[in-house]
Amino acid sequence: MGPAGDEYDVLRQHAHRLLDAAPVDVPPAGRGSLADPLSERELDVLRLLNSELTGPEIARQLFVSLNTLRTHTKRIFTKLDVNTRSAAVRRGHELGLL
Repeated sequence: MGPAGDEYDVLRQHAHRLLDAAPVDVPPAGRGSLADPLSERELDVLRLLNSELTGPEIARQLFVSLNTLRTHTKRIFTKLDVNTRSAAVRRGHELGLL
């Protein structure tokens, strides 16, 4: 091989070393640990559930109806396997979502 081939080999070996050193199966921001990850909108709702805002205030902040907020909240509860707002927030912290 000529000089270009040698440079390619060096780069390839370096790439292999980097890949070998990289962590394997690390879920991004805890989302991968859920069978059914939260959508971006559900994450927005979960973040606001972690506030002092009431349901109607959260709905207004997100520019959605209260019924839409309730639908998002029910899906979050199902995905996190919880039944209350405080349990959802606690589980969100455990999973690194908050």
